[in-house]
Amino acid sequence: MGKAEKNEKTPKKQKHFWKDFKAELKKVIWPTKNQVINNTIIVIVIVLIITAIVFVLDLAFEALNTYGIDKLKTKVQNQVVNEVEENNNTNNVSNEENNSAENETANDTANIENVSE
Repeated sequence: MGKAEKNEKTPKKQKHFWKDFKAELKKVIWPTKNQVINNTIIVIVIVLIITAIVFVLDLAFEALNTYGIDKLKTKVQNQVVNEVEENNNTNNVSNEENNSAENETANDTANIENVSE
């Protein structure tokens, strides 16, 4: 195809496009002014309702989260303190047992030395 043939078809295609475009626009059912106003009001009301719902849910979840985190923090701190106290008590008992065993061993050694003299 030469350039002349392409140029001849392009205007025909453009005319055909614009004719189809106008035909489709005539088929469109355009809303009246009252319909546009009513639909706009409905959309705004729905957006406001959803905004209020999301706002209330956000506040509720934030309150639950804050309360839940504080309660969880307290439980974890109490558990850690209890574990530390248990470890200290266990270490103290072990130390006392070791000390008494060492004292007994020292006493036995001293007694043996006294007997051998």
